[in-house]
Parts: sequence; structure tokens; C-alpha cells
Amino acid sequence: MIGSAVATYDDIDCKNVVPGFLSVVRGELFKISRQLIIWVMLFFLIGGTALAAFLPLVAGERLWNEMKAQPLTLFYGESILTLAIARVFVGIFLLILTSYVIGQEYQLGTIRILLARGVGRVRLLMAKVSAIALIALGVFVCILLLNFVITCFVASMITGNPGVLNVLDSAFWSTTGIYALTVLISMSVTILVATACNAVTRSLVIGLSASLSWFPADNMLNLILQILASATGNKFWLVPSTYLLGPNLNSMAAILEPGSTPLKVALGAPLLMNVSPSHTLLVALAYGLALGAVAVIVTQLRDVKE
Repeated sequence: MIGSAVATYDDIDCKNVVPGFLSVVRGELFKISRQLIIWVMLFFLIGGTALAAFLPLVAGERLWNEMKAQPLTLFYGESILTLAIARVFVGIFLLILTSYVIGQEYQLGTIRILLARGVGRVRLLMAKVSAIALIALGVFVCILLLNFVITCFVASMITGNPGVLNVLDSAFWSTTGIYALTVLISMSVTILVATACNAVTRSLVIGLSASLSWFPADNMLNLILQILASATGNKFWLVPSTYLLGPNLNSMAAILEPGSTPLKVALGAPLLMNVSPSHTLLVALAYGLALGAVAVIVTQLRDVKE
């Protein structure tokens, strides 16, 4: 009979049909690779940073003479430009990417199909975040390598010396490495900001809006605190700024790098008071843990309904 050939649910070994974590991550990477908007953003992001690396070629004669006399300054300048653009614009890219990967599933209702396969809400969230992190790391490495090649080309063009790389000393690599580390920290926290916003709102539009508004709101609050401190003459208003995520990320490279170097620059609203390196790292860590906890707890406790 036909009915006897139909297996019941109890006859199926569910362990064999539930996809593994790596399979879910690969699935997320596959879906991301099929989204045109992601490729368009990557094109402008990587192309824009590469184009910015050519800016010294259009500098005036006076700057050319200065760079010829001190080629190490040229490398510092290019390093600042590349890493600053990476921190800000890769951050925006990650906010949008994370919102699409997480928020769009809820908005379109496709998350119910994924959960029906037995993946689990938290496991699926971790797989999505892992896929985003892999893409973020790949984009960051591509930007660094591309801009390093362009910087070497620009430096050799300006100085007329193909062996200009010999001027790069240990201090340059140490300083640049610290700045690169702060960019990676900023990228990690940025992913968690968008993850928490989209896990709470479960909407692409609202989650994306909340994610993109986070750091502008942080910087605006920092400005308000500065105005209050100036108006009242009371430094008490400066203290809360040291616990804002945005200003801490903006100033982290300058705080972590000892001494006076060309990289002691804060792009964006800086901290209004001097803090220790451990303070700014702990603030970023606290935000990261809190945002991650919110995303996991909300995802675990709230069921996905029609």
C-alpha cells in the first residue's frame, strides 16, 4: 500500500537532518554572496579607499619636496588615511550588512524556514554573526593589502626610489599595528551593535535605522556634554563622555599608542577627558559583552511567530 511506504516523523533520525554549525555558516555566506547590494557597497568601499591612497600624487610641489625629504612621513600619512577610512566606512558597511543578514530574515519571514530545519534560534544567530565576521576580516585584509601596494607605488613615484620601503622602521610597524588592532576592535563592536539592534527590533528597516543612528547619537551626546561643561564651568559633565562607545573608539588609537606619533589623531568626536588605555579597552569590552548578551537573550527568549 502507498501508506505503508510513507515514513513517520518518529522513523526519521533528526540528528541526521539538522545541519551542522559550519554548514549553516556556509549557507549564510552563500546567501550574502547572492545579494547585489553587498557587492555594490564592497565595490565603492574598496575602490574608495584605493582611490584615496593616490591622493599624495596630486599634492602640491611643496608637499612633494617634504615627502621626498622625509618619506617615512608619507607612509605614516597613508597609514592614517587607510586605517581611518577602514574604521569609519567599513563600520558603516558592517552596520548595513548585519542588518540585512539578520533583520531581513525576520522581515521576509524566511527565518521560519531555517528554524524548521532544527537549527535553533541562538545557533542561527551565532552562524550569521560568524559569517559577517569572516567577511569583515576578509574586507579589512583586502583593504590593507591593496592600500599597501598602492602606497609603495606612490612613494616610489614621489621619491624616485624603488627601495623606499627601507625607511620603514620598527616604530612604524608597531604604531600601525596598534592602530590596525583598534580598527578590528571597532569593527567587532560595530557588528554587535547592529546584531543587538536587529535582534531586538526584528525588522530590517527599524534595525538598520537604529544601527546607523547609534554612533551619530553617541557623538551628538558627547557634543552636548561638552557644551554643558563649557556653559556651567563644571567638569562633571565631561565624565559621562568617557563611557560613551563612539568617542572611546574614536580616541582608542591615540590612547593606546605611547609617545607622540603621527597616528595620535582621533577621527570623529574624541573623548573630552584623558583616560588610561585600560579604561578605553574595558569600555569597549563592556559594550561588546552587553550588546552580545542582549542579542542572545532576546533571541533565546522570544519565539518566532507568524
